Amino acid sequence: MTSKITNVIKYLATIATLILPKIVMAQNQVQEGLGRSGLQSLFGFGTGGLSSASSLSELIGNGIRLFLTFAGAVAVVFVIVGGFMYITSAGNEEQAEKGKKTLINAIIGVVIIIMSYVIINVITNLVSTPS
Repeated sequence: MTSKITNVIKYLATIATLILPKIVMAQNQVQEGLGRSGLQSLFGFGTGGLSSASSLSELIGNGIRLFLTFAGAVAVVFVIVGGFMYITSAGNEEQAEKGKKTLINAIIGVVIIIMSYVIINVITNLVSTPS
């Protein structure tokens, strides 16, 4: 029994030793990926984002923009899922109708998210600029 526990501990230590450098390098890879995608300013690495907000209105606006970006990504996934369901219905009217409803609702969601993003930007610019 003791040898099994010792073997498990050795195995876990070996795995941790092999994985730890990858975990340490993950932050640099995340920052590079965010920089390439244009999302770096939303998360506060470098200029802009949640961590560099100088006023409450700017912090709230940046938080809402971050939330809307996430919501937009989820809505795009639903567009893909709805389209897939519709295409793969194979003549099943019930499945085709379900896919069509998902697709229509996801597109409505994308439009609402885009409109919300525009409204938040306009309101933030109005509130943050000195009059």
